[in-house]
Amino acid sequence: LMIRRPPRSTLDRSSAASDVYKRQQYRYLDLRRDPVRANLELRHRLAQQIRNYLSDASFLEVETPVLIKSTPEGARDFVVPSRMNPGQWYALPQSPQTFKQLLMVSGFDRYFQIVKCFRDEDLRADRQPEFTQIDCEMSFVEREDILQTFEGLAKHLFSAVKGVEFEAFPRMTYADAMRLYGCDKPDIRFDMQFVELKSPESAVDLISGKDFVVFDSVDSVVGICAKGAGSYTRKQLDGLTDFVKRPQIGAKGLVWCRIEADGSAKSSVDKFYDAEALSAWKEAFGAEPGDLILLLAGELHKTRKQLNELRLLMGSELGLRDPFNYKPLWVLDFPLLEHDEESGRWHAMHHPFTSPLPQDIELMHSDPGAVRADAYDLVINGVEVGGGSIRIFDRPLQSRMFDLLGFSKEEAQAQFGFLMNAFEYGAPPHGGLAFGFDRLCSLFGGSESIRDYIAFPKNNSGRDVMIDAPSAIDAKQLKELGF
Repeated sequence: LMIRRPPRSTLDRSSAASDVYKRQQYRYLDLRRDPVRANLELRHRLAQQIRNYLSDASFLEVETPVLIKSTPEGARDFVVPSRMNPGQWYALPQSPQTFKQLLMVSGFDRYFQIVKCFRDEDLRADRQPEFTQIDCEMSFVEREDILQTFEGLAKHLFSAVKGVEFEAFPRMTYADAMRLYGCDKPDIRFDMQFVELKSPESAVDLISGKDFVVFDSVDSVVGICAKGAGSYTRKQLDGLTDFVKRPQIGAKGLVWCRIEADGSAKSSVDKFYDAEALSAWKEAFGAEPGDLILLLAGELHKTRKQLNELRLLMGSELGLRDPFNYKPLWVLDFPLLEHDEESGRWHAMHHPFTSPLPQDIELMHSDPGAVRADAYDLVINGVEVGGGSIRIFDRPLQSRMFDLLGFSKEEAQAQFGFLMNAFEYGAPPHGGLAFGFDRLCSLFGGSESIRDYIAFPKNNSGRDVMIDAPSAIDAKQLKELGF
């Protein structure tokens, strides 16, 4: 009797999934292993250094409530029924945002907290339903003060925990990040910046008029130059094409151009583009013998996002993404708002308390999509480690923001009246930032998964398989809660 074995890859995946499940189910035994203990020791050292640095900088650690009010902005809330107030609900905080702003109104000029936050959203390697933030706020500051303070914190952590020293972190606007990398958290450990051969945002067009319908029928053709990848075989190139055509990426195909040893160019579209045309591509990319140009075509913003995924894949395949080669970057000047086509409404890209740049305030009603936020993210190795903004601190501007987001006066008062009322008593200019502590730990440890740095993590379904939670509750408890 012959028994067919599943393919090796299927066995490997099944075995790996089973191993992860067993480790989480018997986490109290898994925690005995030296590598797991080392991860939690790293987390401890980071927390210790954070508290020391911020305390020395005159920040005061203040605890904020865990049972709060649900608000419609941001991710989905976890909600908790109130037994003593039938039919009413608490929410678990997605962040202490409004409370730390109220602390600024109260005269606490520098606040921080290493705090648990909760979001009921789909999970992945760098997300958990409950996670930890290093939450900070400062009064009487401008953006530069905050960037300097928390760049200082990041430098201190790298120096004290990893022995790595940095000069000033580079800075990039959101617009440049999207144009050059196709994402707002670019991985700058390697170059491979985008080059546009055809774009509605510029007059350049080195593509059209050659009877290649794929390029002629779209508004954008954007590419990258992978240094030293000219040796890729046809099988490898077909693999890249299959990668970009995956549903989660969504490109319709891939065009490649290899620069030969003699400097000539050979492409997958030689039928349409002659040596002179390909030479123009080569010059636009600054390509050299042995390099590989990869092109995607389509609507500009979608194409940039697709090319970002291809760029990251090429960076990995070429060994350019060493987890311990740290490359920090500030990304600045995000859009204040993003438009939801389905609802026809504007939504805050960060949250509704983010201040617009002063020079863009007049655009809030005439051209909302052009308004830039006084916001900033700290990105390290393609991971958003922290983000924040200067806050709105006066009632009229906050009211204008709520109007833009489609809140009626009654809705704004019901949801955020406590904050608006506090502004009536005078609020200082203030702003802040929150680091994702779990992400920071995994970054320092060289891992992509934050679960490795949490003592008792949840799985991809948000379950704690060790204690079997979430679980049903008995009828008596439900009755007490009014169900």
